[in-house]
Amino acid sequence: MKRFKFIKKNKLSLLPKTSGVYAFYNGKEILYIGKAANIRERVKNHFQQPSYRDNLFISQTKTIGWITTNSEIEALLLEAKLIKKHQPKFNIVWRDDKNYFYIAVTKEDYPRVFLTHQLKEKAEYIGPFTEGVALKRTLTYLRRAFPYYTAKSHPKYGCLWCSLKLCPGPNPQKSEYQKNIKNLIGILKGKSKSVLEKLKKEMRKNSTSQNYEKASKIRDQIFSLQNIISHSRILEESGIIATRQSSKYGDWLQKTIEAYDVSNIQGKEATGSMVTFRNGKPDKNFYRRFKIKIAGKPNDVAMIKEILKRRLRHPEWPLPDLILIDGGKPQLNAAKSVVKNKVKVMAIAKRKNELFLGDVRKPILLKTMPREIFNLILQLRDEAHRFAVSYHRKLRKRRLIPK
Repeated sequence: MKRFKFIKKNKLSLLPKTSGVYAFYNGKEILYIGKAANIRERVKNHFQQPSYRDNLFISQTKTIGWITTNSEIEALLLEAKLIKKHQPKFNIVWRDDKNYFYIAVTKEDYPRVFLTHQLKEKAEYIGPFTEGVALKRTLTYLRRAFPYYTAKSHPKYGCLWCSLKLCPGPNPQKSEYQKNIKNLIGILKGKSKSVLEKLKKEMRKNSTSQNYEKASKIRDQIFSLQNIISHSRILEESGIIATRQSSKYGDWLQKTIEAYDVSNIQGKEATGSMVTFRNGKPDKNFYRRFKIKIAGKPNDVAMIKEILKRRLRHPEWPLPDLILIDGGKPQLNAAKSVVKNKVKVMAIAKRKNELFLGDVRKPILLKTMPREIFNLILQLRDEAHRFAVSYHRKLRKRRLIPK
């Protein structure tokens, strides 16, 4: 583990402007440990805008220590490790305080992973962690690389998390699932380098033995994990996910995104769906379904227009930051003609996974975009499709049942 570097408290301008962990030190012991996206600004804030808790230790502080990290996620994990090791007296006493979070990994054949304040279940506990919001986002990112269960039982035919590829499904291979959990625990304990090396070795082994499907799956895990650990930033104040290499796309990943799709057979029992994601997660309270009123031949463009017009007649439904339409340039233009300049709009064409943007002339191939954006857009599209199809099937079934 890296060691703290120290400076005197009147030399704050020498602190780095990167993510990492910092410590207040009285010359004999560490008084307080925290994490930050920008160490210099966060430490200055303790002195310039002190809280009641800050005032308890600032007067005793003689030096400031810091350890830089490659990302805020690494800072989050390192902070937990250092608090557990040093137990600074001006951090909340972690053994007793319910404000701390732990990640529990149950001791079962198919372990469950979840957040908790209390150490009650028979499980391995990783922590303590100080910030629940940042921790939940981190777990969501890691769950994309290593899908896991959170509930004791799983539906027979899949669940919402399955459709988002965050769950291993109803019947995963036991050894494979346990291996994923072991890797997840390693990451959470700050052993990302050894986990990545292990995965790379396993990928090469499968490739040599011509098990290309398995090698490809591990390659995707490695790519996702490298992106998460090395580049991800958690912008807690805005809820936007961004990466170093994806800053120019960051505006798309807003707090609220609505995705739309239509479903029909030759225009019959046509339905439309609206699904809503907030901070990268589905919010079912704002899911809506529409029975298309347009008669005649199937016309996806006209159907999209109808759905959006009906949606905008509800001022009680808050407008999203972004709208995603299933389709190409025609669907995008149709949506833009309805929403005007009220909301940003983009469309995703299935055949080549091309993304059409309102202010960009040529489509962008989704595969060229950062992995977390790639995943989020596909999750939105697939969830909107699933919701539209489920309503369409329900209407068809109702029509076929004799009265």
